[in-house]
Amino acid sequence: MSPIPVAAFGRTGHMSKRTLFGAAAFSNVTQAEADRTMELVLRHGLNHIDTAASYGDAELRLGPWLARMRSRFFLATKTGERSYMGAHDQIRRSLDRMRVESVDLIQLHNLVDEAEWETALSDDGALKAAIEAREEGLVRYIGVTGHGLQAPVMHHRSLERYDFDTVLLPYNYVLMQNPHYARDFEALAALCTERNVAMQTIKSLTRRPWPEDAERFSATWYEPYSEQADIDLAVSWVLGDPRVFLNTSGDIHILPKLLEAAERFGARPDESTMVDLVARQGAKPLFTS
Repeated sequence: MSPIPVAAFGRTGHMSKRTLFGAAAFSNVTQAEADRTMELVLRHGLNHIDTAASYGDAELRLGPWLARMRSRFFLATKTGERSYMGAHDQIRRSLDRMRVESVDLIQLHNLVDEAEWETALSDDGALKAAIEAREEGLVRYIGVTGHGLQAPVMHHRSLERYDFDTVLLPYNYVLMQNPHYARDFEALAALCTERNVAMQTIKSLTRRPWPEDAERFSATWYEPYSEQADIDLAVSWVLGDPRVFLNTSGDIHILPKLLEAAERFGARPDESTMVDLVARQGAKPLFTS
């Protein structure tokens, strides 16, 4: 296996591993479990952490590590608040929870609802708080994230309203078989390439929504691929797009397999291989409306 490749994280210039540690995996774990996971993260050389105020105890679990080795990581968090005061207070609370004086990136979390979008980007919205935090040296860059089929369209609109530094949205083979999503994703990717905006992707290992009678073996809110060979294919398909970064899945037990897959990455699997994966695993879209 080879080291996970690195790339410039958009206009920030930070040479991030193309596989970013998604600390949503720390939402509901003990500190001992988080400590073992962080040791794994360090062994694989990851240098970029993505978390959020709404990820349960994640910021708290990162705190002991960031207090000692803040300089090792490009650190990103998110605020789900839409008002100026709500975001203003939450950003500072996140810094306290993580035991840091600043973060590299603050992101407006899951900004896809029309009414919430208007509030957050208004003159008295969350974006104003993020800009003020940047002026105070509490954050360096500002991004926007989104879930669902509307994410690429809304991110495109966000970039037309404000010059965000990063975007984050779902991306996997099955999702990109939706022609409308694929069209909107490509339009967003073209704009991000033009402006040197970093593109982060999530949901790489999505197999399907959890069946109603399924015994859930993962903390993820979707059923992920679980066999190493299948994870290798899903990860390699995402990393095969040089425009994007892959945020790891929200389960500490899947993480070792995902990181091994990232280290084995060589080239994007061909179409017939991915069609076979979908058929074998009964893969289905996570987002349908």
